[in-house]
Amino acid sequence: MANDLFADAAGGRLGAQAPLPQRLRPQALDEFAGQRDVIGEGSALQRAIAEDRVGSMIFYGPPGTGKTTLARIVAHTTRAHFEELSAVQVGIADVRRVLSESEQRLGQTGQKTILFLDEIHRFNKAQQDALLPGVESGLVTLIGATTENPYFEVNSALLSRCQLFELQPLDRDDLAGVVRRGETELAITLPDEIRDEIVAAAGGDARNALNILEAAVAAAGGESVSSDNVHDAARKRPLLYDKGGDHHYDVTSAFIKSMRGSDADAAIYYLAVMIAGGEDPKFIARRMIVFASEDVGNADPQALQVAVACARAVEFVGLPECRINLSQAVAYLARAPKSNASYMAIQRAGQDVRERGNLRPPKPLRDASYAGAAKLGHGQGYRYPHDYPGGWVEQQYLPDELLGTVYYEPSEGER
Repeated sequence: MANDLFADAAGGRLGAQAPLPQRLRPQALDEFAGQRDVIGEGSALQRAIAEDRVGSMIFYGPPGTGKTTLARIVAHTTRAHFEELSAVQVGIADVRRVLSESEQRLGQTGQKTILFLDEIHRFNKAQQDALLPGVESGLVTLIGATTENPYFEVNSALLSRCQLFELQPLDRDDLAGVVRRGETELAITLPDEIRDEIVAAAGGDARNALNILEAAVAAAGGESVSSDNVHDAARKRPLLYDKGGDHHYDVTSAFIKSMRGSDADAAIYYLAVMIAGGEDPKFIARRMIVFASEDVGNADPQALQVAVACARAVEFVGLPECRINLSQAVAYLARAPKSNASYMAIQRAGQDVRERGNLRPPKPLRDASYAGAAKLGHGQGYRYPHDYPGGWVEQQYLPDELLGTVYYEPSEGER
């Protein structure tokens, strides 16, 4: 499978019948919206493209941030042969064919080959291993594009031979510029408030912004575009949430950190994102039970009971109603006083166990219930706390080697 990227770029000029994002796909860096840190004047990538010395790289970022467009801009500026593959559609045989043809091309004409591999995260380990020798030797220059974190999805050997560029969702100003370009193409001018609604609905995705604009204009039927037209066009925008992917971990992390930071509003927002994205509510409840002990602990012992009760409610009630139980528990955990003393205590104790082994308890604490235990001195000298005022008496509990060690340090105000 060999598609000329120049043919794809030409497809962007097909005219009014092509989708608006395709008609407005940038053809040069100075037309590219956002990503100044990656392709701004004087950046490493800008210089590499200008000087035709592009090395292997991976573009990583959410949809609509320009990963494929950047690869196609390279197609306009390099003298190398371009080969484009989609990881969804090819196998090891296709990789070997590209490497073989690249070797022949280099030997016959001296022309290098750049392989653009879209959705590189969909390549399995065997396919990536087949590609590695060609990238390692410089036979092909790899440009990969992925919406998934490459540190999770790309072999470390292949990743180490590529420069990684992370593309961010476009900010409001950049998206507004994209929408204005769309307005010019469609020969319309939107009121500022309508343009702002499209920008807000686009979620940092330039392609989505142009799709919403085009659909809203079509829905208006020659009349002025209204808020209702924008809302209708944006209604089916897919959520950027993959239960097995990078965004899953990012949202889960933000959810936990928002509760830890006592921001109930943010925590409930991320809860809503997870629920809307199809996350298993039992997974959310489990994370909250862990959080109740790890981050609240004995600063509010009731928090663990709330989290466990929430988990039982999730099992008993199920969606959609259990989202209310989850919201209540999240608000409680976020607003509760915080202590990580229990977490830190088990961490310190676990480290001592790993480093020093299973140390023997003091003899008074050892089992004295069997015949012969007394001859060994086990249990002798043990003081039964209930025989003393207040149910407490001073005696040694830690092994001799750990005498005086403190694991549990209660936080201020801890109960």
